[in-house]
Amino acid sequence: MDFSLSIEQQLIKQNIIQFAQNELNQNIIERDKISEFPRELWKKCGSQKLQGLAVSEKFGGAGLNAQSTIIALEALGYGCKDGGLNFSICAHLLACIIPIWKYGSEEQKQRYLPDLCNGTKIAVNAMTETESGSDVFNIKTSAKKYKDGYLINGVKAFSSNGPVADNILVYAITDESKGFHGGITAFLLNKNTAGFKVGQQYEKMGLRTCTISELIFENVFIPESDILGGIGAGAPIFNYSMEWERIGIAACHVGTMDRILEETIDYAQKRNIGQQAIGKNQAVAHRIASMKTQLEASRLLTYKAAWNIDSKINNAIDASITKLFVSEVVTSVAYESMQIYGGNGYMTAFEIERTLRDAIGSTIYSGTTDIQKNIIARWLGL
Repeated sequence: MDFSLSIEQQLIKQNIIQFAQNELNQNIIERDKISEFPRELWKKCGSQKLQGLAVSEKFGGAGLNAQSTIIALEALGYGCKDGGLNFSICAHLLACIIPIWKYGSEEQKQRYLPDLCNGTKIAVNAMTETESGSDVFNIKTSAKKYKDGYLINGVKAFSSNGPVADNILVYAITDESKGFHGGITAFLLNKNTAGFKVGQQYEKMGLRTCTISELIFENVFIPESDILGGIGAGAPIFNYSMEWERIGIAACHVGTMDRILEETIDYAQKRNIGQQAIGKNQAVAHRIASMKTQLEASRLLTYKAAWNIDSKINNAIDASITKLFVSEVVTSVAYESMQIYGGNGYMTAFEIERTLRDAIGSTIYSGTTDIQKNIIARWLGL
């Protein structure tokens, strides 16, 4: 395995970092305070095809393989300090666009992907419910056969991009007797479909510029032409998207950690106490050394998991290992940075406290830390 970047990948990384630093970092503190989704910045990202990195050019994407997509998301995490915007893009691309690109019919791809890849429209993944978060086997939303389609009823919770989404990818039960494997089907619809509405919008600790809400389905009719991948194909579609999401968001965290580390080193070199830079103190230097070690281990895990996708190697356990490790590490790195900044790190103006708030959510979304441990244990035969 050679994880050195090709010339093309180096250019991808450099261009995205430059774009993000120049275009995406304005007024983040203010937008975070009021939980404002930056639609104009979303459109700018669409002009760079960030929302369609892995989708073939035929359907409006950038046509990147998994490894190059991961490198691009790492660059986004490094260059863009808005964790909420980064998360919105990842949720849109990894949990919505990739399933359509992988499992959609030719007609579905032509109808949905171009506008979703260029930033014109926004997608939301509707799986989580109040009683079935990480326990996806327990969803209650149902889809009953009706004429030449299905009627969907239920309520989805904690749906990232929900309040601003134009298109919805929703999972519902079509055969209770089969359970999750074979009994769940994925459907596509737009926000103007009769019977669909956005429910309560949640206020949350971090990732505040990524808006999140309930999604309510009341006798929503969806024709058979908007079934994704066929009846009963929901489980493999969802699992595939979660492998991408766990790796892709981890890549974004790698970029964030890289930036945090550089900023913390700079601060430790310039901040003096007793006419000596605090970085000369062993306690501070050791914290930074640990941060660097955690960053490089995270990068290797993430690159390996992306390589597995391109190599068509079963990736479920590696995706969970990557998600488990990186989500814990990005939280640790943000916390250690705050400790080095001291009181300054606790202040909004230095942006460390927001980075820590954003990082904590990584141990919850895409399957909690404990769920990842359960998945890994099952793969080990336990």
